Amino acid sequence: MRFISPKIDYAFKKIFGSEQSQEILISFLNAIIYDGEKVIQSLTIVNPYNPGQVISLKETYLDVKAVLADGSIVIIEMQVASMAAFNKRVAYNLAKSYSNQLAKGEDYPLINPAIAVTITDFTLFLDTDKIISKFSFHEEEDKFKILGNELRLIFVELPKFKKTLSEARTLADKWIYFLKEAASLDSIPKSLAEVSEIEFALQLANQANMTVEELDIVDRRGMMLQDEKGRITYAEEKGRLTEALALIMRQLKKRFGDIPAKLSRQIEDLSLEDLESLGEDFLDFNSLADLSSWLEERSP
Repeated sequence: MRFISPKIDYAFKKIFGSEQSQEILISFLNAIIYDGEKVIQSLTIVNPYNPGQVISLKETYLDVKAVLADGSIVIIEMQVASMAAFNKRVAYNLAKSYSNQLAKGEDYPLINPAIAVTITDFTLFLDTDKIISKFSFHEEEDKFKILGNELRLIFVELPKFKKTLSEARTLADKWIYFLKEAASLDSIPKSLAEVSEIEFALQLANQANMTVEELDIVDRRGMMLQDEKGRITYAEEKGRLTEALALIMRQLKKRFGDIPAKLSRQIEDLSLEDLESLGEDFLDFNSLADLSSWLEERSP
């Protein structure tokens, strides 16, 4: 058996947002939002995925939207790569889903709570090891809430999940393991099959149960998302390289005065790792000759 990766947004939409995915989504949301408690009993998926529909590869993201039995709205999104103003986009989507409930002239009591569940394949919060982080409005100093649970932001950071399958004990653990590792499985593990909704999710993710058109779109969508992730990584590394180069040049000029053009070109050709090494080693240099010797040792 081979499974598509749920981390590809198109595949995520198919698994969690199809017409037959209600029980899958209920189990997943109860695991992530309510720590496995069966708070959500029913929901309706808005604009469900249809095997016959063709989703444009130009779509910036594919989310899943559901309305719970109490009227609450939940938006679930898989995001493979970070992007500019990502936090603003998440906030905007939540606010839009909340405010769009009212037609012109309707009263505010008709508005129901809204929750945005965002799964990321990159690390968002560096100051915590928590995999699932939950946010709501509260007073800044005393922390008491003002809006209750009217607006909630919930993030699941996949890179922080390090458990093996045998260590995945809770329902949340098993769902996160599914999201992160489904594409590497060659069968349905017994411990995942014990959760009928996860077993069904794996059946939906089974390539044998997909059309040629679906597999083609998944492949192309996956390549497109990986290309985007690569461009972001390159841009980040390029930014770090530019900053490191500017810093080391300032330090060298401060110590030795103007740097000859030949040495400047050699420094500009250094990798980020070598620039960081130079930032430490130059403190031991007594002259530009020492710098030149150091650079010659690293020349190809």
